[in-house]
Amino acid sequence: MKKFGRLLTAMVTPFDAEGKVDYAQAKKLAKALLDSGSDGLVISGTTGECPTLTREEKLQLFAEVKSAVGNRGTVIAGTGSYSTAESIGLTKEAERTGVDGCLLVVPYYNRPTQDGLYEHFKAIAEATSLPCILYNVPSRTVTSLAAETAVKLSQVDNIIGVKEASVNFEQIAKIIQDAKKGFLVYSGNDGDTFPILCLGGCGVISVISHLVGLQFRQMIEDYIQGNIEKAAVAHRNLLPLVNAMFVVANPIPVKYALNYLGFPVGKPRLPLTEPDEKSKAVIEQTLKNFKIDLPITARA
Repeated sequence: MKKFGRLLTAMVTPFDAEGKVDYAQAKKLAKALLDSGSDGLVISGTTGECPTLTREEKLQLFAEVKSAVGNRGTVIAGTGSYSTAESIGLTKEAERTGVDGCLLVVPYYNRPTQDGLYEHFKAIAEATSLPCILYNVPSRTVTSLAAETAVKLSQVDNIIGVKEASVNFEQIAKIIQDAKKGFLVYSGNDGDTFPILCLGGCGVISVISHLVGLQFRQMIEDYIQGNIEKAAVAHRNLLPLVNAMFVVANPIPVKYALNYLGFPVGKPRLPLTEPDEKSKAVIEQTLKNFKIDLPITARA
């Protein structure tokens, strides 16, 4: 737990007015997130719009964010894709940038078997010395990493955890029960964090921690310290913000929220667009009901 922490933010990728990666703003955002409760950052994940980033952009992001935060927080590079060979190549290059670990999503589009998933993740892990976190998100990938496969992969030395966004609590419980001791199970959905903690999970890789990191961190700490009812109340109170940040596809709402609050991160890249007027109104109204932990002045 000392290595990665319990609250990791799946960080957005800031773009400038021309749609280019704004590396300076990415470094400011990374430091602001650590200042507002995050233990670490996932760079170029789903929230970071990884499918629209070039290999060169990803590697520069990894290097610049890691140089900006140093040892203050962990930096986990999203290096997985549908191609095993490409994932291995990017993971090797990411390791040379100094990142602390990598996030490996279940391959999308080509729908591999469970045997294929096992061999895919094992091959990537064996090609790097970085700690690897698997990422199961069947709502986006269609294919789901079965509990039995995750448990089998937990025996690979440097596969140290999984980000579970399956909303299948029976599966999540089985992983926690049967995986190698010390295997970390993170919630991949903000709204599932409290239930997964109750099952024995370790924390969350979060979107709303861009905005309420200190509050989300306090909820997790209250649970760990045995203040279960206080943590449950805090979690329930955060759910309207969770819903607003997913009123349309992530990261559209959170990027709009950051821009609206005064921390510029630019528009999403196509094929993502800015939210429609109805969604904007939902986001703006919801933000008015929450204290924002992100130090907005950090953008200056």
